[in-house]
Amino acid sequence: MLQLFTFLLEKFSLLFNFKLFGSNWSDGEDRKGHAPRAPPQPLRRGDLLEVPRTLFTHFGIYLGDNKVAHLIPDILPVLTLDRKLIGSVITNTRLIFGVIYRCATVRVDTLEDFAYGSNILVNPMDKFMKDQALANEDVAKRAEKHIGATPYSLLWYNCEHFVTDCRYGCAASLQTDKLCECLKSIIRDQCSVAVTGLLGIVSIICYGMAPSTTLPTILIPLTLWMAG
Repeated sequence: MLQLFTFLLEKFSLLFNFKLFGSNWSDGEDRKGHAPRAPPQPLRRGDLLEVPRTLFTHFGIYLGDNKVAHLIPDILPVLTLDRKLIGSVITNTRLIFGVIYRCATVRVDTLEDFAYGSNILVNPMDKFMKDQALANEDVAKRAEKHIGATPYSLLWYNCEHFVTDCRYGCAASLQTDKLCECLKSIIRDQCSVAVTGLLGIVSIICYGMAPSTTLPTILIPLTLWMAG
C-alpha cells in the first residue's frame, strides 16, 4: 500500500511541478493587495512578456503606453455585446467557462492588470527558441492584427502559441511540450498498468459489477500496457 501511495504521489508531482498553459485571473476581491511589479529594464514595444503563476506562466506582447496584448479564454463575449462589461478584468469563472467553450479573445489590458502583482520577465524565450525574433515593431503589429475573438485550445492554441507566433513567426508552446512529455512518462511506466487495474478492482468492490466499472477496469490498463 505504501508503494502504491508513493507511486501516485510521484506521478502527481510530475504533473504539477512545472509551469502549465494558459492564464490565471482572479476576481476583483482576490486582486486586493497585489501591487504590480515593474520589470528591471525599460519595456520596448514588441517585447514578449512572461508572468509566472502558481501552476503555469502567462504571456503577452507589450504594445507601448503601458498596454499589453494577450490571449485569454473568456465566455462573456458569447453571452453579451456590452463592451464595457467585456472589457473588465476577466475573473476565474469567465476564464474557466471560456476554456470549456473554447472561446478566447486577444485583448489589450494595462500592464498592471496583466502582471497581477507578479514579476515580469522580458523576452526570456529568445534564449530557447530556434527561430530568430522578428523586429519589435513587426511583433507589435502582428499582435495588434489578432485583437478580437479567436478559437482557443488548451493544448494547441493558448497564450504561449499566440506570443510565439507574433514574435518568431511560428506558434509553439514549451509548456504544452512539457505536459506531453510528462504524460508520455506516465504511460511508459508499467506501474501505471498495475495502479489503474487496482483502482478499477476497488471501484468494482465499492460499486459492484457494472459496465461503468468493469469496462474501464479492463480497457484502461490494457491500453496503457499496449502504449507502454
